[in-house]
Amino acid sequence: MSETLRLDGRVIELSHQDKTYFPQAGFSKGDLIAYYRRMAPIMLPHMRQRPLSLQRFPDGIQADGFYQKEAPDTFPDWIERVMIPVEAEGEKQPQVMGNDAASLIYLVNLGCITPHAWLSRSRNVRQPDRLIFDLDPPSADDFDSVRAAARALRAVLEEAGLVPFVMTTGSRGLHVRAPLDGRTDFDTVRAFARQAAEGVAQQEPDRFTTETRKAQRNGRLFLDYLRNAYAQTAVVPYAVRPLPGAPVAAPLDWRELDRADLQAQRYTVRNIFRRLGQKADPWRDMDQYGRPLPARQALKF
Repeated sequence: MSETLRLDGRVIELSHQDKTYFPQAGFSKGDLIAYYRRMAPIMLPHMRQRPLSLQRFPDGIQADGFYQKEAPDTFPDWIERVMIPVEAEGEKQPQVMGNDAASLIYLVNLGCITPHAWLSRSRNVRQPDRLIFDLDPPSADDFDSVRAAARALRAVLEEAGLVPFVMTTGSRGLHVRAPLDGRTDFDTVRAFARQAAEGVAQQEPDRFTTETRKAQRNGRLFLDYLRNAYAQTAVVPYAVRPLPGAPVAAPLDWRELDRADLQAQRYTVRNIFRRLGQKADPWRDMDQYGRPLPARQALKF
């Protein structure tokens, strides 16, 4: 059974809304659509004009999912695309963007549970306006190392003149992101991020590492700077993750790292709106803090 939804002047045919998407949470496809409709005004500023990679589970998280990057011709004309150079093939492919609520809901109706966005915008896909570190715990019970790594990276980035932000990923750890002015290429940004991570690892070599080989980490937390590269993506703030309980990626204030109950999946579709009713989105003004990438000499270790 389908339902016609009119949104932003568009017509969207919603299908199979009673299909169970999250069995443990008792959360259906219709519930997911309702979540994203309600969250859209807060979420869209974090994803507009960014190419998306869609993590789709058309039959719910109990079945296999897949990633979709290329926008097919079957997508409505009103959904905006950007032509992305595919470097390995020397060609271009259209990728979808979620620039309005109608586009977001259309994609969710296709079974997109989690949109992942580029670190650059469509106007210049080769120059990121976000720097990112992905911090996952070295073991399931060591979230304290994640907090410590986030704080250490914050100090380094602030000393270099950037304004870092922090977020639970809804999966295992935290993201630390810093807005940039979008005037520097990915290779330069990645080199800066690597130097910052190496400096933090040198300060606490028994706790942190930049060793990319898992066998060489020896129980240390990997300061993952590798996402600072062309075509890499990161989960969109407030996106739902395809995990039991339907956790969401939740931006934080830095002082919230001190909360004893903080974990990567602390916030879910069930409690995130209560949180947002008590405090505004901590990342709402992020774009105002875009800074030029500092010279690597600005990192003092």
